Amino acid sequence: MSKENWYDCTQLQVTAQQLHVFPAPVVYWIAESKYMAEFSLLSIYSEETLAGIIVFCTEPDENGHYWIPALMIDAKQQGNGYGKQALIQLIALMRQTLNCKTIMIGHRPENHIAAHLYESLGFHKVSDELIDGEIVRLLRIS
Repeated sequence: MSKENWYDCTQLQVTAQQLHVFPAPVVYWIAESKYMAEFSLLSIYSEETLAGIIVFCTEPDENGHYWIPALMIDAKQQGNGYGKQALIQLIALMRQTLNCKTIMIGHRPENHIAAHLYESLGFHKVSDELIDGEIVRLLRIS
């Protein structure tokens, strides 16, 4: 995300049916990244079309885990594999630049699409208990 595209990013939206599983608008993540130094935002593009955003932490938590707090694909761009490709590229970037060994990600229990996506990339549930209303998943990187 840059000063050239931040406003366009604020216009990204999930479908009306997804608002309960992704309630925070993009502007929230932009604002939070200005106060949370470890939050980094990237724009997701398909060619010249803005497709979504992804938020990741550049510092580990107290247990040494790096987090991906948000992945959002615009309603008009969903179903094209952009989320999966963005995660694959981000995992590679985090491995190379942060030398992280574990990545954590969460999703609401009713977000079955996110659950399937994260499982397909090797993220495993940490516990059957919800943490802040979310299922938390862990990816071990070799």
